[in-house]
Amino acid sequence: MAGITASRPQGPATREHNRFLVKLTVISTLGGLLFGYDTGVISGALLYMKDDLGLTTTSEAIVVSSLLFPGAAIGALLGGRLADVLGRKGSLLVCAGLFLVGALACALAPNVTVMVAARIVLGLGVGAAAATCPLFLAEMAPAHRRGRMVTINELMIVSGQMLAFIMNAVLDQLIDDTHVWRWMLGVASIPAVALFVGMFFLPDSPRWYALRGRHDEAERTLRLSRGDAEATGEFAVITEHAERERSADRGDAFRQLREHPWMRRTLWIGIGLATVQQATGVNTVNYYAPTILQSTGLGTSASLIATIAVGVTSVVMTIVGIVLLGKFNRRPLLLTGFTGVVVAQVVLALTFQLPESTVRSYLILGAMLLFVAFVQGFIGTLVWLLLSEIFPMAIRGFAMGIAVFFLWCVNALISFVFPLLVEAVGATVTFGVFALINVGSLVFVTRFVPETRGRTLEELEDDFRDHDATHLITTAPAGVVGS
Repeated sequence: MAGITASRPQGPATREHNRFLVKLTVISTLGGLLFGYDTGVISGALLYMKDDLGLTTTSEAIVVSSLLFPGAAIGALLGGRLADVLGRKGSLLVCAGLFLVGALACALAPNVTVMVAARIVLGLGVGAAAATCPLFLAEMAPAHRRGRMVTINELMIVSGQMLAFIMNAVLDQLIDDTHVWRWMLGVASIPAVALFVGMFFLPDSPRWYALRGRHDEAERTLRLSRGDAEATGEFAVITEHAERERSADRGDAFRQLREHPWMRRTLWIGIGLATVQQATGVNTVNYYAPTILQSTGLGTSASLIATIAVGVTSVVMTIVGIVLLGKFNRRPLLLTGFTGVVVAQVVLALTFQLPESTVRSYLILGAMLLFVAFVQGFIGTLVWLLLSEIFPMAIRGFAMGIAVFFLWCVNALISFVFPLLVEAVGATVTFGVFALINVGSLVFVTRFVPETRGRTLEELEDDFRDHDATHLITTAPAGVVGS
């Protein structure tokens, strides 16, 4: 099948094209910022919410995990379907509304029941945004800029988490009140409004337009971000693939998955990637870092301030990961990440065996930072990027929703079980188990994950169509420029 190769001239991209891509990226990744803030803010809010709402260990786990399941898990399925039916833009507008309602409801919750319900609503927005934002960016980006643009969403996620950690510490110092957690949770309503307003100034994805036969809008959107030669060539390939799907009357994603084994293979690989990303256990640190540090003897304020280091590490290493994406292929980076995670988790498990002291508390923090560094620099950025790239056009939104549904289910399971497991068998055994799980993740990546750098989405689709899961292309084309 014809496609645009990485070596084909891309045509002159003007300053106007670059401005459009910057505007597109900044506005759409506000969904990622909200994703990060709403998942990270609970770590500090819990320290005050425990007494204010009378939380037990079990109800604490429910409050944390309810955003993830059923909230974000169902939200991912909702977002995937909305992205196909309403478009990527329409889905993000729905996300913005859910973020706003959920944030305000969490801030005003009078009891645990209302808090859990509000967290579920917030989770719907988080899950839908997680499925839609990377997909939207991947479909809008020129092939040579796709890696950088999609991973900006991951940078916004970890920036949102860092913002949450900083906001928790600042509000803790400014507001001497046990209800300070309400302010921590309510701040998320501000970027939610910005996302809702901003999306009205963006078009939808050219691939989504093409699938609905709206070819003029597809071509017009491509020309907003590409030179004439590149836009013309890519438009021809996109419409060819779109017309092939339309002529086959492939409107039912379930039917397509039943009839086409190669589509099922891409879905299983996507589910596997989503699962191994969460099986790193990184969100045990994002959600429970202050609680873990407080349990080692640090005070509440010291734990909140120390947790800022987790957010800073995430942001810095995500930037490092984005830079590395422009220089190295995806697979080697992912394999490096999982190898580093196994080593870091073994180190973290062993630090809990040291005698209790302030030095031990900061050594545990250091081991957590090493763990987070490998996840965010080599795994978090790569998995979201790969999920946005590997699915075929006809089921892209649906398949992304399914994969992200599994991601949130695994996230919720780990987040719920983690405090109970630590209480039952201790932190050393808990992190040792995570290390063993990640050895299995390393094997999965080695055997089944393809190399996607340097090829258009349509070329990747043809690769999956023509090869089985163990014979996909594992190297990038020669002379690849960009990410």
